[in-house]
Amino acid sequence: MYLIPRLRLFWSLILFSAVGLELTALFFQYGMELDPCVLCVYERLAVAGIALSGLLGFLAPSLRSVRLLAYVLWATAAVWGLSLAMEHTGIQMGKSDFNCEFFANFPEWFKLDEWLPAIFSPTGYCSDIQWQFLGFTMPQWMLVVYAGYLLLLILALIGEFAHRRQPARW
Repeated sequence: MYLIPRLRLFWSLILFSAVGLELTALFFQYGMELDPCVLCVYERLAVAGIALSGLLGFLAPSLRSVRLLAYVLWATAAVWGLSLAMEHTGIQMGKSDFNCEFFANFPEWFKLDEWLPAIFSPTGYCSDIQWQFLGFTMPQWMLVVYAGYLLLLILALIGEFAHRRQPARW
């Protein structure tokens, strides 16, 4: 386990799983004609952050500084995504007072909804349940996804900081 975070294969799995989630979101939007809400758009950005962390790790898995930067980005994106999915689930279950906006509120220097409207422009409402699988809504599945990414991150960090014990020399 000590060497796993140093493998390109590990980082490529993070990258490609996140890209797969992004493509799935676009299929839901354009193939199934489901309207993404503002929280869906923010959750897409969190998944993009995880993909970017996978790309960083893939590009330089042998450099510890790059891996640490990738871990920080991964952790930030996964925790933010988990928080968003929890809020989204609460809205859909009627257990949240959050008022879902119809427009994305990106900072002026990062207007993704204007630069890439096909991906980051919301067109739906957070309270609408448009899709379910095995009785769970999309934000509930995203809870599982983000929790899985966080668990994998914890395992990677254990591998990163685990040291092989040297046998005692008497």
